[in-house]
Amino acid sequence: MSRTPSHPTREQIELPMVLDCLSDPIRLAIVYQLAQQERVSSELCCGDFNGLSGKSNLAYHFAKLRECGLMLTRVAGTNRFMRLRREDMDARFPGLLDAVIKSATRDADRLQLLTECETVEAS
Repeated sequence: MSRTPSHPTREQIELPMVLDCLSDPIRLAIVYQLAQQERVSSELCCGDFNGLSGKSNLAYHFAKLRECGLMLTRVAGTNRFMRLRREDMDARFPGLLDAVIKSATRDADRLQLLTECETVEAS
């Protein structure tokens, strides 16, 4: 049995699913943190999001983000590393991800995106 999670192809990514996924504040916070981390490192580990929610709840949100095509998950041993599928999202829906992140940045304090999520500083 393969431990590699399934991901939709670029062509299978659908706008209604992406927008529905982004309507959840925790998933928006995850996407926001992944986007902020892109400047330092392209991936974050699932433990980097413990400040947002419990493990089982986060697993649910990670699966939703993966299933809609916003996030890629890579398994390495017992760790799962996540990153945005920026190239695929930009090819399918040009400017959408940037607009979402810009809006989330503007509303970060109200959405509590900066204070709730713990990220690891890359060395």
